[in-house]
Amino acid sequence: MSSRTLGRMALAAIISAVTLLPSSAQAASPRPEPKPATKIEHLLVLMQENHTFDNYFGTFPGADGIPSDACMPRALTLATPSPSPSRSSAPTVKPKQTPVPTPAQPSLPPATGCIKPYHIATRGTADPDHGKASALAAYNSGAMNGFVYAQRARARDENAPMGYWDGRDLPLYWNLAKDYVLADRFFSSAWGGSQTNHLFWVAGQAAGSHGGIPKGGFTATTIFDRLQAAGVSWKMYIQNYDPRITYRCLQAKTCPKRPGGGGAAPQVVWAPLLAFPRFLDTPALYKNIVDLSQYYTDLKNGTLPAVSYIVPSSSSEHPPGNVTVGQNFGASLVTSVMRSSAWNSSLFVLTHDDWGGYYDHVVPRQLPDLDGYGFRVPAIFISPFVRRGTIDSTVYDYTSILRFIEDNWRVAPIAIRDKTANSIASRLDFRGPPAPPIFPAQNYAAVESAPQSTRLTLMSIYAAVVALMLIGLLALPFSRARLRRLRFRRRPG
Repeated sequence: MSSRTLGRMALAAIISAVTLLPSSAQAASPRPEPKPATKIEHLLVLMQENHTFDNYFGTFPGADGIPSDACMPRALTLATPSPSPSRSSAPTVKPKQTPVPTPAQPSLPPATGCIKPYHIATRGTADPDHGKASALAAYNSGAMNGFVYAQRARARDENAPMGYWDGRDLPLYWNLAKDYVLADRFFSSAWGGSQTNHLFWVAGQAAGSHGGIPKGGFTATTIFDRLQAAGVSWKMYIQNYDPRITYRCLQAKTCPKRPGGGGAAPQVVWAPLLAFPRFLDTPALYKNIVDLSQYYTDLKNGTLPAVSYIVPSSSSEHPPGNVTVGQNFGASLVTSVMRSSAWNSSLFVLTHDDWGGYYDHVVPRQLPDLDGYGFRVPAIFISPFVRRGTIDSTVYDYTSILRFIEDNWRVAPIAIRDKTANSIASRLDFRGPPAPPIFPAQNYAAVESAPQSTRLTLMSIYAAVVALMLIGLLALPFSRARLRRLRFRRRPG
C-alpha cells in the first residue's frame, strides 16, 4: 500500500471521527471577552429620578451650590443678557432665544416678591411639572429665573422648586459624595423629562423620542448593540421587572397593572430597551434584560457583566416618593458591590435622569442639536481608583458614560454627542493598587463632628475633675486652719 493511499485513509478516518462528535463540540469555542483599556472591568450605572444638583447637594461643602442671594421671582421677567459668568464655569454657547411657553393658566393672579431656597422638612414633596415647556420657562433664555413661574403657570405648588435636602436627609448620598467623587457639572442631556434623557443614556441621541415612543418602537443604534457586536458582556437590571410590559402593550393599551397601583409606562420609559423591537425579538439581546434580583446573584457568583445599567421602580426617588427610601436603595446597590469580588475592578456611577421641576442655578450650555443640555443633576463616582474626597467640575452629561464605555472597551461612537463628550474617566487614578471600600455612614453629621465633640466632652469632664481635685487640695490647709480657730474660740475661758 502506497504512502499516498495511507494518507488518504488517515484523513478519511479523521473526518469521520469529527462528524461523529456532537454539534456542541464541533461548534467554535466562544471568543474570550475583550480586555478593557483600563483597570475598570465592571461599570455600573444607576439612573434614579427627578432631582437637580442644587436640590440634593446645593449646600454641600465646597461644591458650586445655591447662591446666598438666590430668590426666584413669582412673576416672570424676561431676560435677554446671559447671567454672570461667575455663576457658571461651564462652557457656554450663546443661548438660543427660546420663547416662554404660554401659561396653562393664562389668568394668573398678580404676584409680587420672590421665593428663597429653603430646607424641606419632609422626605417628599408634590411632583413639580418637569416637562420640556416648563424647563424652557425655568431657563428663560439663560436668565434662570422662571422656576417658580413655570409651576404657577401650571397650577402646581410654586414653592416646591425652591426646596432642597441636605446631609440630614440624605446622609448616605452625602457620605458617598464626601468619600468619593461628587460631580458638580453633570448635566442632563436634554430639556424636560425622562423619555429623551433615557434615550441619550443608551443611544447618545434623542432617537425620535420627542413625541413619545414611535409606532413600531425605536430603531436607533444603542451602546448595547456596540457591546454585543464586540463580545463585551452587559445587562440591564430592572427593579420589579414585569416582562409583559413593553412598548407594544403600551401602544395597544393592554398592559397589566403594576403591583401597588403604579402605571406600566415608567418601566418602558426608564428601561428604554423595552421600546426597541430587536431587543425584544432577538434572544441573544433579550436575555440580558433581567430582574434586579439577578444583580445580587451575579455579584455573589462572580458573574457581574462588564457593563450594568440599573433601572429603579418603587425606589426611584421620583416625587412624591420618599427620598430616604431611594437613597437606601441606591446605597444598598453600591455597598453590595463593595462587599463583592468585583469591587477591585469596578466603577459605580450614581445619577438622576432629569431636573424634576426643581431649581438649579448653573446655566446649562446649549448645543447645536437644540435638545440640551438640560439642568444639572446629582452624580457620584464610586470606585477603588477615584481620587477620593474630591469635587469634579468637568462638564459631563449622560453621553459621558457612553464615551467611557467606548474608550474602555474600544467600541465605536454612536453619535456626535458621545463622540465629543468628556469621559467620566477624568477622576480615575490607576497608579496605585485598588483602595479598600469606605462604607457610607448612616449619619452625615456624626461623621463630620461626632469624633471631635466626643473628644472635647471627655477632655472637658477630665479637666473639670482635675480642677475640682486641685481646688480641694488647695483648700484643705485653709479648711484645717479655720477649723482650729473655731475650736480655739469655743474653749471655755
